[in-house]
Amino acid sequence: MIDVQNQKDEREIPLQKAGVKGLRYPIRVLDRAHKIQHTTASADLFVNLPHHFKGTHMSRFVEIFRDYAKDFSMKNFLAMLEKIRENLDAERSFGRVSFPFFIEKKAPVSGQTGMMCYECAYEGSADAEDKSFYVSVEVPVTTVCPCSKAISEYGAHNQRGVVRIRLRGTSFFWLEDIILLAEEAASSGVYSLLKRSDEKFVTERAYDNPRFVEDLVREVYAALKRFPIEPPFTSFSVEAENFESIHNHNAYACAEYDLSSERC
Repeated sequence: MIDVQNQKDEREIPLQKAGVKGLRYPIRVLDRAHKIQHTTASADLFVNLPHHFKGTHMSRFVEIFRDYAKDFSMKNFLAMLEKIRENLDAERSFGRVSFPFFIEKKAPVSGQTGMMCYECAYEGSADAEDKSFYVSVEVPVTTVCPCSKAISEYGAHNQRGVVRIRLRGTSFFWLEDIILLAEEAASSGVYSLLKRSDEKFVTERAYDNPRFVEDLVREVYAALKRFPIEPPFTSFSVEAENFESIHNHNAYACAEYDLSSERC
């Protein structure tokens, strides 16, 4: 059969990325409590396309992704990108795969359990000489405003927020540890199931640990610098966004770290 994608293109316009976007597919990821967790991914997979190629072979992205979906570890993600690059005869491949990650979480007093969902993603690129790999995690949290607490005779406004962490590293780590790190930096974590005794505990704990978004970002940043991994994370970013309860806007802060600039 005629392979139209391999025909020559005369326009001499290279494409930085060509491939598939929004591929929904079941995958299995590592889970510390249960070894394996079944979840559903949304995958964006691309290669660069030289100016003389008319198109890329879309079906090959899906075939390769299918082969790695049963063991979608951090290590295998990079192996998948390299396989895509080689199979499609490209100089560079790119990928971002996002998925919900579930953790069974106990309420602090009653011990009742419920499933918490955290949005996670693997993303990276690969060429013949270099590979990059990032892990992203979104963690919902609760914050109590230190200013509101300081100036009010009783009470303080509080709100849900989200911590977004993006890490670059070469060593293995558990997603669960990064999630816990973010929750411990907030006024409180959030839960899917709370009884009245739990609500009292969580409310009072949050009140005793007020945090601005600036505090939250700095606490997470410091904890990531201390994170027991060898070699350490080479770069990361931390964002915090509060969905304010008494303002008609959100509060936001961000900090970035790069090991190479620290050595300069």
